Amino acid sequence: MNSDGTAQTRIFVDPEFADGGATWSPDGSKLAFHRVSAAPPISSDIYAINVDGTGLGQLTNSLGEDNNPNWSPDGSRIVFESTRDGNYEIYVMNADGSGQVNLSNSPSSEEFPEWSPDGARIIFASDRTGNEDLFVMNSDGSGIQQVTFGASDDWPGTWSPDASRIAFASNAPGNNDIFTMNSDGTGVQQVTTNSADDWLPDWSPGGSEIAFSSSRSGTKDIYVIRLDGSSAVAVTSDPAGDFDPSWSP
Repeated sequence: MNSDGTAQTRIFVDPEFADGGATWSPDGSKLAFHRVSAAPPISSDIYAINVDGTGLGQLTNSLGEDNNPNWSPDGSRIVFESTRDGNYEIYVMNADGSGQVNLSNSPSSEEFPEWSPDGARIIFASDRTGNEDLFVMNSDGSGIQQVTFGASDDWPGTWSPDASRIAFASNAPGNNDIFTMNSDGTGVQQVTTNSADDWLPDWSPGGSEIAFSSSRSGTKDIYVIRLDGSSAVAVTSDPAGDFDPSWSP
């Protein structure tokens, strides 16, 4: 859809699967997404498709759950989460599905990976501290650093276009709200203050707005808000759930 919610277009439909977690390729020509089987045994894999709905291609084929893909800034690789080793871990592969490598190699649960705009780092959520916190690592899996702390669940995270800030959801207020912080975890600022759940933020390419999913209307809809928390606007209004927004490049 357009960023104001108009011209909503269905790209693809298959009643045997549930599709989600879509993310744009850097050139805006393709979407990567996860596809979940509707019938047992439940599994999910990563696919890519042209934005006009043509050229569907399967990129992973594992017995576990492969979810939440994200393209590298140069479009050559895709990072994603997978349970193929028994727990959610962060994997990376070439854009054609080849060369799949486990980056996190951890007994904890690692989810929602996203490449930094310069391609040097990856942010992800992990429960290795006992609750969900955000971590940053180099794109080869080295140099893991924790960037959120405390008893709350903080996840998932998304980079600002200049990589200086990170937007994320946290249940520190008792429900999920959207926050931003510097990329080293300092300078935390609350963006939304709502009794409903605001979650799954995605930073606009211009860096002035954040799209997110919210239940404030009674069902999940997509909202757009300014960084100072003003002018929150619903861009979808549907009795079904709309969630996990992704801005085009």
